[in-house]
Amino acid sequence: MPADVDEVVAAVARDIEARLPELTTEMTDWFVGVIPEFRHDETVRRLMVASTAANLSAIVGMLAHAIPMEQITVPPAAAEYARRFAQYELSLEALLRAYRLGEHMFDQWAIDALRRLDRPGPDPLTVLSELTGRTNRYIDQVIGGLIDIYETERRRWSTRSGADIAARVRMVLETEPLSEAAARELLGIPVGGWHRAAVLWAPGAAGEPVDDAVLQAGARLLGEASSRPPLTVLADSRTLWAWHSAPDVPPLDVALLRDRLPGHLHLALGGAGRGLAGFRGSLAEAVRARAVAETDEARPAVTDFDEVAVAALLTDRSDELRRWVDRVLAGLTCEEPGVDQLRATLRVFLAEGGSYTRAAARLHLHKNTVHYRVRKAEELLGRPVGKDRLQVEVALLAASLLRGRL
Repeated sequence: MPADVDEVVAAVARDIEARLPELTTEMTDWFVGVIPEFRHDETVRRLMVASTAANLSAIVGMLAHAIPMEQITVPPAAAEYARRFAQYELSLEALLRAYRLGEHMFDQWAIDALRRLDRPGPDPLTVLSELTGRTNRYIDQVIGGLIDIYETERRRWSTRSGADIAARVRMVLETEPLSEAAARELLGIPVGGWHRAAVLWAPGAAGEPVDDAVLQAGARLLGEASSRPPLTVLADSRTLWAWHSAPDVPPLDVALLRDRLPGHLHLALGGAGRGLAGFRGSLAEAVRARAVAETDEARPAVTDFDEVAVAALLTDRSDELRRWVDRVLAGLTCEEPGVDQLRATLRVFLAEGGSYTRAAARLHLHKNTVHYRVRKAEELLGRPVGKDRLQVEVALLAASLLRGRL
């Protein structure tokens, strides 16, 4: 291939690379819109975004630097996403469809970038043919690797203990319409009573499965905390779902869980709910609570949905939330030294009903210090906190609980 064609291909790649974050968002949003299997919970959604970003970065690098095809391998994030697809029993066809749709979208970006170059050089059709050909060869090579990864994981996953009950639980969670009698038949437990779900997981590197015994130890502790063994299923190689079910609201000793949960495990709890809707809804709450916990750098051992509900209910709208928080808090969203301290003080002050005395006692500060910080916070807000107190309080809570995302 003539050097001038390579140069234009590289220029197109650099043009795309400069806009890669926004283009990645455009592509992942499109996947979610047109492929039902891509509508994941927050944890798997982040893995999907990472997989897409890794593939786009690899394609851009290949085009910009003329990397030989024999050096192309499946990006680690894409490999882990394929494994998760297999563990969730999602179809391989849906995964491969995303790659072909993504290839088409990438080609459209390349055409637009080629138009923007607007400079003398080789025939644009020759450049476009070379560029799309290289991209197609990348997709073919990665897809071949992904098929092996997916099928290997499906075989491995199907031999693990509990694969049958996991499949039946997913049917109960996803099948509409479904009667409570049918759900009871699938699960082997009464569904008409009360349920409280938990998500237990072991953080770690993608692609490194955790020993089942580690998660089962956490499941036994859940049993101790409720005086009865929960229904448990492996959701993926590092995550276990559990349900406590009873005729009345299931008791759960959350203090015991916080005190005795092993340091390498984390737990998210949903609220109690009744009937089939409660069985499903409590798990959805636990999944959302986990999403909040994973944005926290400290990552508490146990996260209860009811304690983080405001943040959890906003996790699916993080972009809109960021804009709203920026608008409500104005200068209080900056990360200059001391501003986080002002946010924290203002949160406590509002939680204590606007009492400087109670806020000072709770923060172990002098009353005058609290008064000074609130006044400085109001200066950054550009208005008194009492003007739109509820919005300020909610925005402060969201900024605190979702600081890893905001």
